[in-house]
Amino acid sequence: MPTIALVDDDRNILTSVSIALEAEGYRILTFTDGASAIEGFKSSPPDLAILDIKMPRMDGMELLRRIRQKSDLPVIFLTSKDEEIDELFGLKMGADDFIRKPFSQRLLVERVKAVLRRFIPKDQLPQKETDSAKVLERGQLKMDPERHTCTWKGDPVTLTVTEFLILQALAQRPGVVKSRNALMDAAYDDQVYVDDRTIDSHIKRLRKKFKAVDDDFEMIETLYGVGYRFKEA
Repeated sequence: MPTIALVDDDRNILTSVSIALEAEGYRILTFTDGASAIEGFKSSPPDLAILDIKMPRMDGMELLRRIRQKSDLPVIFLTSKDEEIDELFGLKMGADDFIRKPFSQRLLVERVKAVLRRFIPKDQLPQKETDSAKVLERGQLKMDPERHTCTWKGDPVTLTVTEFLILQALAQRPGVVKSRNALMDAAYDDQVYVDDRTIDSHIKRLRKKFKAVDDDFEMIETLYGVGYRFKEA
C-alpha cells in the first residue's frame, strides 16, 4: 500500500488521521512541521503528502514550494475556513486538493483515495511495446499517461496529477471547447467538490509552466463565459 506523509503541528490531528488511514492499510509517516518533513522525505519519500498550512519553522506553503522544485508528489492541504487566499495561492503553486477543517475522517480517506487513483508513479511502470499507442501527441505536445510524463518541443514539463488530467482532457480534442464543469469531471473524483476558480487557477499554472520552456506557448485558449480549448494545429 502507498505511504502517506502527514504534516501538522496539531498532535490530535496526527493521531486521529493516522488511525483512520492506517485502518485503510496505508503506511503513515508523521511530522510536526515542514522542516522535519522535508528532511524525512529524503530518506523515506512518500506517495502522497497531507499538509497543514500554518505550522512552525516551515509552513505548508513553503514546504509545497520546495517539494515542487524536485517532485510532482501529490499534495492535499488541510486549511481553515478563513484561509481562502492561502487556498487559491496553494492551487497556483500546484496543490492537488484542499480539505477544510473541521473535516470527517471518511471524507479525508475518500479524498486520499481519489488523488492516489489519479497518480501512478512513473518508476513503477515497466516499459511495454504497446505503451506507444497510449501516448497522446498533438503537434509539439507529447503526453504519456502511463508514465505521467509531458514534453513540449522535446522539453519536459513537470505537471501535477490534476494539471496533467486537465491538459489531457483539452488536448484529446483540439478545437473543442471544454467547460469548467467538464474539466472538473475529467480531473476530480465524483466525491470531490471544486469551484470555477479552482479550474482557472490550474489553467494559469499550466500556461506558466509551458511558457517557462517556450515563451511563445499560446495553445490553451480561453473562451470567456464558456470554458477552455486546446488550439488546433
